[in-house]
This record gives sequence, structure tokens and C-alpha cells, in this order.
Amino acid sequence: MHDDRHNDLPFAGLKVIDCASFIAAPCAATVLSDFGADVIKVEPLEGDAYRELYRMPGLPAIDRNFAWDLDSRNKRSIALDLKSPDAQAVLYRLVEQADVFITNLPLPARGRLNIGYETLGPLNPRMIYASFTAYGETGPEADKTGFDSTAYWARSGLMDLMRADHRTPPARSAAGFGDHPSGIALYGAIVTALYRRMTTGRGGHVDSSLLANGLWANSFFAQARLYGATIPPRPPRELVANSLTNGYRCRDGRWLNLVLLNEARQFRPLLKALGCAELADDPRFATQAARMENAPALTQIFDRLFAEHDLAEWRQRFDAAGVTFGIVGTLDDLLHDEQMRAVEALVPGHDGVTMTISSPINIEGVRKVPPGPAPAIGEHGAEILRDAGYADADIQRLRDLKVLL
Repeated sequence: MHDDRHNDLPFAGLKVIDCASFIAAPCAATVLSDFGADVIKVEPLEGDAYRELYRMPGLPAIDRNFAWDLDSRNKRSIALDLKSPDAQAVLYRLVEQADVFITNLPLPARGRLNIGYETLGPLNPRMIYASFTAYGETGPEADKTGFDSTAYWARSGLMDLMRADHRTPPARSAAGFGDHPSGIALYGAIVTALYRRMTTGRGGHVDSSLLANGLWANSFFAQARLYGATIPPRPPRELVANSLTNGYRCRDGRWLNLVLLNEARQFRPLLKALGCAELADDPRFATQAARMENAPALTQIFDRLFAEHDLAEWRQRFDAAGVTFGIVGTLDDLLHDEQMRAVEALVPGHDGVTMTISSPINIEGVRKVPPGPAPAIGEHGAEILRDAGYADADIQRLRDLKVLL
């Protein structure tokens, strides 16, 4: 992206209602806001429960609400008690003027609160109703609740496949691991429906789920299994079948991941960079078939060589040799990652001091909305209602009824 981008935001004027929580559905709205949409965050009077997630034991101990700041930037908040018909009437007014309504409330809860598609869709036939669930809209588990660790990571087979090796317990997922990519899928569904609306004038219902996204993420191996293949158990790294697609520990304890798929071109440069060019003529490693047969021995040699230098030295050598590799990054690396800043995956936060994470979509000629602060509970309630045509006296009445913060 270049500094000459202008502010021709594709979603300027688009009105989006984010009536969702935890994490995939709200972050779809965040991406829409990055490109100019006006996003109204509807939350209960006590606030979205996601606001409190950062306080859970085991999460990073910090006073700043990092999760809320990330996924709620540039949104306006209104706090409503949707159990009340008066508050539902307010939501219906907002829906009549909206382009997109996003929710991931469990399907039974939508029925109790009268915010299902069967209720909201007829109020505004041009509106896109974007539904996100754990396990999908139909079937025996449609009403079941779930998080990305259960419905995306565990159910899809990823948790089983991503063990260190077949002898270790299933691999636990990181917080939000499946939510943010799933949010991009919901964003894609919304944008697809908006494109259809350009030609038909109709809105409609779109949906995505953690279950479907987890399966899609694991589809390489899942498709092989569906065709009847047997998926081999994951071996320990010392016994992998290909030493050229393996991880290696450097002298300073950092890890480097080799991925040499073009062995004919890159094997000899790799050996030269490692300082063992003579191995190219060793009959155990001279051909691809021989290297596969003798992979444990080659891995053992590589282990010894990698331990002779720090990661920084190996990065320099492999970059010069044109060898395909990646560092096994740590979160501490983010603070100094020049490439992430260059492509604006990391951008300045709303305070102008800290950095934050941009959505992974760019459009030539468009400068995204700079990350703004996440809203306080109900911070923009009166402003949102005035925009919707409410008089101040009506707003005060709703507050007196205790259905609006």
C-alpha cells in the first residue's frame, strides 16, 4: 500500500447493526467499519460480556482492555434491554434504516428476544441479515452453544492433527484462534449479499458457522479422508519423512521452519548455507528418494548444524541463498517486525503510541479508517436515536423505563 491512497471508502454510508458478541460475528462488523461503514454496537444494559473477557485467569495481565479495543474499534454503542418490548421497538426502528444486521446470539435466544430473521427480515427487505452460529442453522446441534476452541478447533480434527506428535495430548488452541478467520468468512458472505443486492434490490439471510470454518481450515486432510485415504499418525520431528520440511532449533533457542518443496533448485544452496556442501554427493542424500529414506539421519545432521549459530545468522544466510524458510515467531517479535509495519498489518493505534492489528484486506486506492477508540457501554445511545428520528423526550422516556442506558 502506498501513501498516495485516497479516502474513497467503499462502505461510506453503509449502516450496520452489530448485535453480537464473542468474537467472530463482531469482528466481521469491524472489517466493515475499517472500510467506512457506520457500525452500531447493540449491547445489554450491563454491557457486552466480551468486555470482561480480558480479565479471565490465564490471559495476559494488563489493565488495558486489549480484546475490546481490537474488535470494537470505530463502533458506536447503544445499550438496550432487548427483553423489553419498548427496547425491541427501538431496535426495529434501527433495523428499518439498516443495510446489515449481524448477530450470533443462540437461535433460541433470538426467538425469545424477537430478533430472528423471520421477525426482522420483513421490516426491511433490502437488509442483509448475517447470522453466525457455532454449529450451523439446521440439524440436531443447531441450538447448541460453542466457542472456537470447541466447534472450530476441536470438532474439525485440527486439535487432533496438530499434536506435536501422535503420542502427545491433543493440541490446545490459542484464544480467538478460529474466531478471527471465521469473521472474515462472515464478512465475505455479507459483501457477496451486498453485491447481489446491487442487481436485485433484495437483501436476505446469510450465515456462517465455526463448524463450517473449522472444517474449511482443515479441508486439505479432511478431503483426503473423505476420499478414503488413511491419515498417518504424526511422527515426532526427529522421525519426519522429509528433513527439508521440518523445524530446527538454533543456538539461541529460537526455532526456524524449513519448507523446501523445490528440492532440485534449493537443496544445494541450503547445504552450502549450512556449511555442509559435501552432503550433496553423499549417496544417502544425493537424490530425493534417498533423502526420504534417510530422513532421520539427515535431520540429526541438521540439528547439529543449526545449533552452531543463532537465528539471526541463519536468517541472513538463507535469505542470501534464496532458501525458503520462516522463523517461528514469538509475540515479542511483533514489536520489531518491519515487514508487518511495511504492509500495514500492524498500524498505529488510536492513541498514536501503541500499535494495533489491521484487518487482512486491502484495496488499491483506499485508505482504511484509522483505528478509533472502542466505545464505552451505551456511549452513543442518544446520538444514535436522534439519528434515527427520536426526539429528546422519547429518549428520556426510554431511560425512565430503564430499557436504555
